[in-house]
Amino acid sequence: MDLTDLRIFNAVVRAGGITRAAEKLHRVQSNVTTRIHQLEQNLGVSLFIREGKRLHLTPAGHLLIDYADRLLALADDARNAVQDSRPRGLFRLGAMESIAAIRLPKALAEFHRRYPEVTLQLRTGNTQQLASAILAGELDAALVAEPPAEGQFEKAPAFIEELVIVAAAGHPAIGKRSSIPRTIIAFEQGCAYRKRLEEWYAVRGVMPEHAIELNSYHSMLGCVGARMGIALLPKSVLATFSANAEISVHNLTSKENRIAIVLIWRKGARSPKTEAFRQILSEGRVKSSAKTAVAAPKSSTAMKLGT
Repeated sequence: MDLTDLRIFNAVVRAGGITRAAEKLHRVQSNVTTRIHQLEQNLGVSLFIREGKRLHLTPAGHLLIDYADRLLALADDARNAVQDSRPRGLFRLGAMESIAAIRLPKALAEFHRRYPEVTLQLRTGNTQQLASAILAGELDAALVAEPPAEGQFEKAPAFIEELVIVAAAGHPAIGKRSSIPRTIIAFEQGCAYRKRLEEWYAVRGVMPEHAIELNSYHSMLGCVGARMGIALLPKSVLATFSANAEISVHNLTSKENRIAIVLIWRKGARSPKTEAFRQILSEGRVKSSAKTAVAAPKSSTAMKLGT
């Protein structure tokens, strides 16, 4: 069925005849009559009983008018929804685990406060997993590090993470090639932080001999504290780990200790919900920069890695 035919049928019923419906629709009477005949032919039933110039609905016509009202109302709702710039409906957001646990709560709380008509669905994963989910239509946007090729995605800055290497407590400075541990503790392949750690090894002319793959930072730090290997992670994660006495923190060089977290979405598919969330992230970055600018410098007891 064509929505235009349903609108004409609805107008004929509500107006009480072809003539008044034609006037209301700004159409000639013959056109309205033709469209009604076409609708009856498509459905294979008569919708009106014709008595001279008067029309009465048949049982099929009475049944159809109820459906027509609902279908036309739904079509209007759909049109208004896609044309409305207000964020509403389901927002499917992806994020790396550390971002979801540490960086997102305040941003999501503010997003919910401003846009209560939006239902949030959050999924965690590594950069590759989240990018694939966007391309598959399973996510609207995601917060990732080391974003994939820009040909398929658009992006906006979100956070800057400071990266550190963690080792067991009392571990000497990890600088010389001979002192670099041969076992890394990391997430599975596709994790941007694991990629950075492997690049760190490559720059120093060595590669890890073993990799212990885990799926949470707390288990990762527990294994580090048990002297099973070293890990690279955002410094912000350490604030959530209670057993800091079991680990030592080793700073990276100024060229290696920063990684940009960005919000990505499929190219050409930015929605009002994505734009609203991007704006909240942008406001958060401005506030964070202002606090950093006025904060007094603090001394650090962490060891700096040699080159």
